[in-house]
Parts: sequence; structure tokens; C-alpha cells
Amino acid sequence: MAASTTPGGALHVARRRLYLPMLLPALLAYLVFFVVPSLFGVVLSFGEWSGLGTEFSWVGLANYTGLLTSELFVASFLNTLLLTVIVGGVLFLIAAASMVVLRTARAGAFIRSAIFLPFMISPIAVGLAVSFLFNPEGVINTALEVTGLSELRRPWLGPDLIFQVIMAGVVWSAAGFYVVLVMSAVDGIPPSLFEVARIEGAGPLQQFRYITLPLTRDMLGIAAALWAIAGIKTFELIIAFVGTAGTPPPEARTLAVEQYLRVTGGRVGGLAQLGEAAAIGVLMTAITAVLIVLSRRIQRRDRLEWA
Repeated sequence: MAASTTPGGALHVARRRLYLPMLLPALLAYLVFFVVPSLFGVVLSFGEWSGLGTEFSWVGLANYTGLLTSELFVASFLNTLLLTVIVGGVLFLIAAASMVVLRTARAGAFIRSAIFLPFMISPIAVGLAVSFLFNPEGVINTALEVTGLSELRRPWLGPDLIFQVIMAGVVWSAAGFYVVLVMSAVDGIPPSLFEVARIEGAGPLQQFRYITLPLTRDMLGIAAALWAIAGIKTFELIIAFVGTAGTPPPEARTLAVEQYLRVTGGRVGGLAQLGEAAAIGVLMTAITAVLIVLSRRIQRRDRLEWA
């Protein structure tokens, strides 16, 4: 007679005894390197501390209320939301276009590789490249002048346009990843479905609406969640974009940049504000969680499957 695998059976109990020793090292590592630092960050957000060698003092909600009344924090918060929403929308449009065009393109594999290449480049290099392209005497303005379009020259790095230039750089560097991600889901759709739709007279847009989009909804939800995390954490490209010119201006700051400046003391004469930085981290986590939940609820539908 085989040993029972039902809950409470001998084999089930033996398996549970085996799982725990195997899981314990991973659980301990997760607890020590993730849970404990995260809890410390939450506790730190309710205090005032400038690092080792200074005294920690409780301030309650003062860090959070101070952030809400800080013009720099509000500006960085709005910039982060704009970047996450606008760039996310552009990335979705690019991914949607790729699902229509690249599925049947003869050079589809090559185009995917070419689009994905910028994602492999370090964000530091992307930021430096974008700043060189758009500086007052950079490639963009020089090309406009050479082609007789000098009236289109702009101070691209001025307060009015700098964040739009940064968002363009983010789109260029991130688009390839999301195109490859959604195309991996498109490749899993049986070609027979598209063949039947074509025979019935459905055009490319109709095939996208009734076949591609419903059957890649789960992957689109994953892509939206990944972008919500990446958008909120946008940092390296902006720091590199400024280069040695100093700290990023308020018009170019995101929450991650503002947090960095408060950790390093770049905002207040070299004095680190770790409590405020921790509070920003808590708010970034909360915003990311809200965006992920919203994206999942928007994408939530009955799961579609084929035989």
C-alpha cells in the first residue's frame, strides 16, 4: 500500500520535514538582507539622523509633513508621476505597434535585436550621450543649423525642455526591453489563429484587437508592473545627464534623485538627512504598490486559453 499523500498522511509529513531545512537558508537570507533593512528604513523615516556618529531622535510624522510642504519634493514627485505615466504610455504604443508590425516582418528578428540594443547600454552612458546630443552646441542644434532649420534650434537643456529630453532618453533606452517582452508572448500564439482570421477577412488591426491583444494581456500586465517599478526608480540616467555641472535642477529631479541628494547632503550644505530620505523611500514603495495594483486591475479579465 502506498503511503498517503493527503494532509496528515505519513508521506505528507515527511515531505514537510524535508522542505523546511531546504528553505531555511533562503528564508534566513531573505529575512536578514531584505526584511530587516526594510523595517529599519520604515523606523528611520520617523526619526532624524545624519549617520554614524550622530544622535538619532524621534520626530514622528515630521519627516512626512515636511516633505509634503517641500517644493523640491513636490516637484520631484510630479516629475516622477509624469515620467512614469507618459513614458509608460509611449512604451505601450511602441509595444503595440511592434505586435502588429514585427509579427509578420521579414527582418523581425533583426529589428528586435536592434531595438533591444539600447537597453543593454548602461544608463550612465545613455545619460551622457543624450546630454551631448542636446547641449546648446550639440549634434541636434548643429544638424538643424546645417540643414537650414536653424529656427528650430532650442535650448533643449533649459528649464522648460530638460525633463522632456530626459523622458525621450528613457523611452529610447527602455523601449527595446518591453518590445522583446511582449513579442515573446506574441510568438506563443498559434499561427493558425491568425491564418483563420486572415481567411475570414480580418486585417492586421482587427487581428491585433481580437487575437493578439486578448492573448497577450497577461504579459502586458507584467510589463506594466515592471515599468511601474522602473519608472519610479529612474535615477542613473538623470545623474549622468547632469554630469559634472552639479546637482540636477528641480525641473529634472525624480523621487530617486531627491532621495539621493538628501542621503548625500547635497540639498543642505553637506548634512545628510537620512530620516527624510527613508520617508521618501517609504513613499516610493507605496506609490509603486498602488501603480502595480492599478495596472493589474485594469488588465484583469477572464483568462483566455486555446486548445
